[in-house]
Amino acid sequence: MLCRIGDVEIWRILEINAPYLPAKDLFPYVPNVAELIAAHDPGAICPTSGGLILPIQGFLLNTPSHLILVDACVGNHKTNRYPPWSGRNDSRFMASLAAAGATPSDVDYVLCTHLHTDHVGWNTKLEDGRWVPTFPNARYLLPDADNSVFSKMASDSYTESVLPVIAAGKSEMVTPGHQLGDYVTLIDTPGHTPGHVSVLVKSGAAEAIITGDALHTSAQCWHPDWHFTYDTDPEQAVNSRLALLEAASEADRRVLGTHFTLPSIGRVKANGDVFRWEEDN
Repeated sequence: MLCRIGDVEIWRILEINAPYLPAKDLFPYVPNVAELIAAHDPGAICPTSGGLILPIQGFLLNTPSHLILVDACVGNHKTNRYPPWSGRNDSRFMASLAAAGATPSDVDYVLCTHLHTDHVGWNTKLEDGRWVPTFPNARYLLPDADNSVFSKMASDSYTESVLPVIAAGKSEMVTPGHQLGDYVTLIDTPGHTPGHVSVLVKSGAAEAIITGDALHTSAQCWHPDWHFTYDTDPEQAVNSRLALLEAASEADRRVLGTHFTLPSIGRVKANGDVFRWEEDN
């Protein structure tokens, strides 16, 4: 178990932990960005490739009433423009789910923070040449604003990982403020995508926030103004990031950074006009 928030168990469902693209490609307007990231987060930059080490992971929330998977990673056998993510056939995601004591049939909800390829992949699996829902008893919660945009693009990711769960009648379009039982609320953090949400977990006095892609590295706590190359609205993303960091600091929330260097969990503290990251020990 990664952590407990009151009555809610949170488990890490890790699929990949490897270098992604070079930091200079991910934050193209930031001079010496690799050095800056390394100063705040030693070990985050691969010394061989210069790539930002980017965990691809979901989080399994075991609440008293539901079992909820937040984000479904890359998946197997998928078509992807990033070669290491294309045509994968790997057991790590399912092994992580089993280590949390769960099977796909146990999951009640799959909650996607947004509809990018590394957050929807395990929504479906390839079975007899067809894409079918991986989690047969789950409702799939998809950000409505994202679906409105991504459905018109008809990308391979949408066709393989999103459309099949809609066609199967297992999807529900949701908006910020949506509550899932007594413990989980969707927080509006647009900018990376139009409908991007982060996930607030609250039980009693304890709180945690799952960032999704509102941030990609803990260095953005110190530099929330950094524009990530795949943000659809960079200025809106900055505003969302600042709001998330401020709320997390004020409420002393545990922060689970979806793509933060492992262990990806800590707290955000006010640091003058910006913030700092304090990793959990």
